[in-house]
Amino acid sequence: MADALDSLDQDLIALLRADSRTPAALLAKQLKVSRSTVQNRIARLQRSGLLLGFTVRLSSETGLHGVRAITQVEVRGGATDKVVAALRRLPEVVSVYSTNGRWDLVAEVRTEDLAGFDQALRRLRDIEGIASSETSLLLAEQR
Repeated sequence: MADALDSLDQDLIALLRADSRTPAALLAKQLKVSRSTVQNRIARLQRSGLLLGFTVRLSSETGLHGVRAITQVEVRGGATDKVVAALRRLPEVVSVYSTNGRWDLVAEVRTEDLAGFDQALRRLRDIEGIASSETSLLLAEQR
């Protein structure tokens, strides 16, 4: 789908990245197209799976994140798909990325508190196919 994006799609995505709450009418005005064109483009991007949704980003100072961490995972040979599936089943795992270098995968983990984080980390470490892992707590976003 990324190959099929024209300049209007790319401009629309850039505007939505800057502020996903921008009304369709204002997006249309900025892009010099009709509101229905903007609405149709957004709907198509959602159907294609390229645009997954709209979100709220909170300041790390709000305390509403609870505990956030990045867990780097080394996978035993050939078990990557199984490990990814198992990680995705953990409700505390927000996202999983494949990486290059020392670690095969990186998982973002979020919990309400340290007790929940400890439980999540224990379940993560029990996943068959994980050779080793290293976790870093996210303390403060640097701007």
